[in-house]
This record gives sequence, structure tokens and C-alpha cells, in this order.
Amino acid sequence: MQRPPPEDFLLKETKPHLGGGKVSGDKLTSTYDLVEQMQYLYVRVSKAKDLPAKDVTGSCDPYVEVRLGNYKGTTRHFEKKTNPEWNQVFAFSKDRIQASVLEVTVKDKDVVKDDFIGRVWFDLNEIPKRVPPDSPLAPQWYRLEDKNGNKAKGELMLAVWMGTQADEAFPEAWHSDAATVSGTDALANIRSKVYLSPKLWYLRVNLIEAQDLQPSDKGRYPDVFVKAILGNQALRTRISQSRTINPMWNEDLMFVAAEPFEEPLILSVEDRVAPNKEEVLGRCIIPLQAVDRRLDHKPVNTRWVNLEKHVVIMEGDKKKEIKFASRLHVRICLEGGYHVLDESTHYSSDLRPTAKQLWKSSIGVLELGILNAQGLMPMKTKDGRGTTDAYCVAKYGQKWVRTRTIIDSFQPRWNEQYTWEVFDPCTVITIGVFDNCHLHGGDKGGGGARDSRIGKVRIRLSTLETDRVYTHSYPLLVLHPNGVKKMGEIHLAVRFTCSSLLNMMHMYSLPLLPKMHYIHPLTVSQLDNLRHQATQIVSMRLSRAEPPLRKEIVEYMLDVGSHMWSMRRSKANFFRIMGVLSGLIAVGKWFDQICNWKNPITTVLIHILFIILVMYPELILPTIFLYLFLIGVWYYRWRPRHPPHMDTRLSHADSAHPDELDEEFDTFPTTKPSDIVRMRYDRLRSIAGRIQTVVGDLATQGERLQSLLSWRDPRATALFVIFCLVAAIVLYVTPFQVVALLTGIYVLRHPRFRHKLPSVPLNFFRRLPARTDCML
Repeated sequence: MQRPPPEDFLLKETKPHLGGGKVSGDKLTSTYDLVEQMQYLYVRVSKAKDLPAKDVTGSCDPYVEVRLGNYKGTTRHFEKKTNPEWNQVFAFSKDRIQASVLEVTVKDKDVVKDDFIGRVWFDLNEIPKRVPPDSPLAPQWYRLEDKNGNKAKGELMLAVWMGTQADEAFPEAWHSDAATVSGTDALANIRSKVYLSPKLWYLRVNLIEAQDLQPSDKGRYPDVFVKAILGNQALRTRISQSRTINPMWNEDLMFVAAEPFEEPLILSVEDRVAPNKEEVLGRCIIPLQAVDRRLDHKPVNTRWVNLEKHVVIMEGDKKKEIKFASRLHVRICLEGGYHVLDESTHYSSDLRPTAKQLWKSSIGVLELGILNAQGLMPMKTKDGRGTTDAYCVAKYGQKWVRTRTIIDSFQPRWNEQYTWEVFDPCTVITIGVFDNCHLHGGDKGGGGARDSRIGKVRIRLSTLETDRVYTHSYPLLVLHPNGVKKMGEIHLAVRFTCSSLLNMMHMYSLPLLPKMHYIHPLTVSQLDNLRHQATQIVSMRLSRAEPPLRKEIVEYMLDVGSHMWSMRRSKANFFRIMGVLSGLIAVGKWFDQICNWKNPITTVLIHILFIILVMYPELILPTIFLYLFLIGVWYYRWRPRHPPHMDTRLSHADSAHPDELDEEFDTFPTTKPSDIVRMRYDRLRSIAGRIQTVVGDLATQGERLQSLLSWRDPRATALFVIFCLVAAIVLYVTPFQVVALLTGIYVLRHPRFRHKLPSVPLNFFRRLPARTDCML
């Protein structure tokens, strides 16, 4: 039996103080009811008026500084403006407030030292509280005071209130957590954001034929093919079998396209004139906006497109341009009936078709509260000490969410809540934790610093009970080249609310994917290639957002490298198969014990049950289903009460050899030295040799069955044919119940009537010929 994972790697149920403790029965009732309330002091700096000019030019470069104890936030400054408008919000965490007075100062930007214009004081005990859904607090004008407390020239419009993270000003506010971050780009990189994946379509290009091609060499039969290019994707047909100037293909090429359509489809008809040389016979450009959209399996109309080929020839001293009128017959459509797979099929979070007209109504709502993390490992070094700037990314369906970054903390508290519509319960939400490496500007999505992965959690919705709040601390387990490592824990609250139980139950009877995947299925190689293209498009589009969701984040969340070879995964999958078969093996061992009378009482009871079922065969199926029902009811007492989580034992992550892990983390193609590659190749050959032997043995047994009637061994076939004739006569004259009864009693006979040699049918079968003799 498999040993359980270490205690440190297990899921832990928690009891946080959610929603400020407002609980009604089993369901919480406040706005942010899946997170712990965090109190913030909000300061909205709206605008100023009548500020004094600093010199005879009448100009003023004002900005506002908001100070609370050791924390200080500043607005942007305006040049030469005495009536500036800022509309910026500052949020100070109540847990970190170490002062009793809030100071808001207006200053004049200067080269050497900024000049003081005026300030406003607030006593923290007098600040009002606001709880959504109350309307926002209206800003008020405050007269500025000088350093002595006297009235100064100018007024400042402010709103100051105490609130929680449920406040609508929270996402865009400057946070005191980010007091060490400077620069607009860096501030944008730490804010929480919601992203949407681009709408993806499959583009089907059916290339039928071409007419009137004009190859340069008229004396040879052309080897013509079509190359199709869409953005970074390039595919080509096979070379036409009809080697004429009117070639035919009737071949489908599949691409992934994303709205808005930025790249046109380029079709190029080419002639292979030499092994590494092609001649372009014509090309055309088709914008995707003009392409038909198909929602079902009905074919769209074909069309002829003109191929352009410009040839410049010299006639004396003059240049003459010739255009050829070649044509290409195509059928092009955007497939709305498929779901574009951009995730691993095992962890899909969305299974709807592309076309919105085909969507079913939602069956419920998924709510996720990202509370905090604990015990995070230092991910980088700053000023000679380890530090981590953590943020979370959650992905479900087309919606990605990113929490704000908590600066320099191994125990970050986010307490942010997000909601998704659910259309299928058999889907998975993925939550990843990352370290932000872009707090000082840097490139916005390119090849500079990369955000480090801290860990990932997957939760399958079908394993959750409806309307129950799950609060657990999930270990963040990451596989490194030197083994599995716990990077910390993330504390989540999850609730799956079902709007219609009947609709959800009905979903279990429907196909997992849209019907076009079954009516016109795509090949495995096509799906792999299209999934790769889809993930590339999604990562490129999201990396262009502001702030960007970078490529390494998207690829980690979408499990881009999960299809690569891994000795560890192969072992894990083998033992998973053995675990599935272990039930059958256990039944086989139990039946062998019955046959060998290990427990005479049980064997006698089985004899009685067998005789009853033979005499009353109509009871067989009801007995089987009743037995399964009773097993299910019995196991209900021990049903899982927690969501499943990543299992290091099941994954063989804790027992993998270092060289196997090194191979798993190797690049493709490999970058290892030749002696290591040779050793791994030999190991792979050894494993493949064993698999080859097993496959050969299976083929041998199948060929022996075929040889029963093939007369390859005339004596064996003659014996089998005579046996079949005798069996047919005996079974015709003997009632079936008698035959079944005698067969069962013979199989269950006492060991005294058995002998250890193999049975006659088995001896006969093993002597049958197979085609192993014909193998080289």
C-alpha cells in the first residue's frame, strides 16, 4: 500500500474570521464574505485652487504629499498650474498605522528643494467610516495652513475615510505596502488587475485546386504545393499528385486566430524546382474579417481567389510588367462550433464553443477568496538579505485575475475576492503564486527579468459540495532539479454556488466538448499543434496588457511543458495503472481462494449463490447493481471532506533520481554533453526494450487465437474444428442451465480433485503457432 505524503505536504483545514464574522447559517452574508476584513485609511486628493505663484512669472509646479507616521505617498506634479487636478487615492493599512495624525501637504516642485505651500491636518479619531454599498464620500474643500497653523493662500479638495478592501477605490489606490516602490511603471506592476483571454477561433483552410499556373520551366512536370501563413503559424500541403498546371489537393489546414484579427491569411502556391529551392507561382492575401463563420458541420461555399505574380521582363531598353491570371479554389471558414484548447485537457477551465450563440446558460457561480500566504521562501536578494514580493494569479475560463503585490513579506495578506460564472462543473480553477521581479520598471514583457514561480494549486469544481465554504491552507509544492520543495502555504476560501441542481445534473449526460469535436474530430497531432499555437497567442496578447501578464506566468498556468518526456511521470502513470488494476487483481486473488477452499464457509455460500443465479438468471443483473449500490452507500461514510491536492507520493516527486529530474528540466532540444545524452539514450532503449517485449507477447497471444481456424497448424485446427462440432451438438441437446451449473461446479471443485499441472485447454493454446517465426 502506498505510504501517505509527509505531514508538511498535506492540506490543512482552517477556520479564518471571514467577512468580519457575519455568518448566517452555513452561508456568509457580507459583500466580501470569503476573505478577512482589512481596515484601510483612504485619502482621495481631488484638486486644489488659488495656489500661490512662486515667482514673478506667476507659475507654480504643485504636488501633494500625504504623510502618516513613517509612510509617505506623493501625487504627480503639474508644471505651471495654480489650479491642478490629481484625483489620486492613497490607502494606508490600519495594522501599520503608528501615528494619531494624518498630514496632507501641498508643495511646489523645485530643482534644489521643494517649497512648502500649505497643509491640512486630520485627527485619526475623527475620521468617518464607510462601508459599501454606501455611496462614495464626497470630497470637501479645506483651507491650507502654514507651518505656524495660520491660514495660507489656496484650498485643497480632499475626502478622508476609513474603509475595507471592499471599497471601490481599493484596486487603483496607492498602498502603504508599496511605499518603497517608485516610478509609474513599478506602481502599475503591483496593482490588482482582471484580464480576459482573447477570443480564439479555429481557422479551417480547405485548399481544393489551382488553375492556369505558369511555371518558369515549361519542360518539366511541376511539383506544386500550397504554403499558408497566419502570423507566426506556417503550414503547407503535400505535393499534388496531379503534376500539371491545374493541380489538385483537397486538403485541410487548421490555424488558430484571435480577435481582433490583426494578421491576414497569406496563401502562396509554390513549385519545388530543386530539393532546397522553391519557386513562387502566385500568392494572395485574405483578411480574416471577410471570412465566413461556421457554427455547425454544414460546409460553407467555395470561392476562387486570384493569385498575383508580377514578372518584369526587358524588351530592349524598356521594362515590361506581366501579370498572370492564375486562380486558387478554396473553402475558408472560422469554426465557431469547436472549443479552442489552450489548456491541458486534464485541467481545462472552460469547455464552451467559440461562438457565443452556442453557449448554454450558466449553472452556478464560483467565488474565490485569496486570503494570505505563510512561510514563503526568499526568492531573491536585496541589500544583502533575502526578500519576496508575492502576488497571486487565478485563471478560470477566459478570466484571469491578478492580486496586488505585497512588498517584502514572507507572510503576505491579500484578502481579495473574485467571482466567475460556471458553465460546466467538470472544470478546474488554477491559482499560482509568483515573485514580482519588476518593481523598478524594467522591460514590460520582454526578455529581461522573469517573475519566479512560487507554486500552484488546482481545484476541480466537481469535487466541491455546493454552497459550502471550503477554507484550507494549501502547500505550495514545486519540483526543482534537486527534488520537490515546499515553498510555503497559500490560504484560500472557495465556494461553488449552484443556481439550478437539475441543470447541473443534466450536464453529466452531455458530451464534455462541443459536438463539432465528435462530428468532425481533429487528429491528436493537429490538437497538439493547435494547442501550442493557442498558448503562444494567449501569452503574447496578455503580455501586451498594462500591466502585462508575462509569458512565463501564462505558460506556467497553462502547463505548457506538461507533454514533454519525463521518467518520473512515466513511472507515476505506470503505478497509477497498477492502482486501477489492483482492484481486479484483488478480486482474482479472492476468487482463487474460493476455488481452493481457503475458507470453506465462504466457498459453500458462493456455491449456493451461484446455484440460485443459475436457476434464476433474471436475478443476475439486479444482484450486480444492488451490490454496487450497497458499496456506494457504505463508502459514503468515508467520503472525502476536503478538495484533492497535489500528491508527491502519487507523482513520484519525492523518490525521483536526481538524474531523472535533471533530464526532466532539460531543454528541447537538449543542451547536455554527449556522454550524458548517450547514457540517457541507452536507458531509454532499455525501457523501450521491455515495452517492446510486452507488446510482442500480447501480439503472440492474439495470433494464436487467429491460428485456431487458419490451418497454419493443420492438426491443431482439425482438433479445434471437431471440438466445435461436438460442443455444438452437446449444447444443443443440453439445457443451458445444466451446462452453466456443471461448469461452475467444475471451476469451484475442491483441491482434492485438482492437480498442479496446467489444464488441457491451456496446453493446447500454448502449442498454437504465432508469427514470431517470421520475424527478422
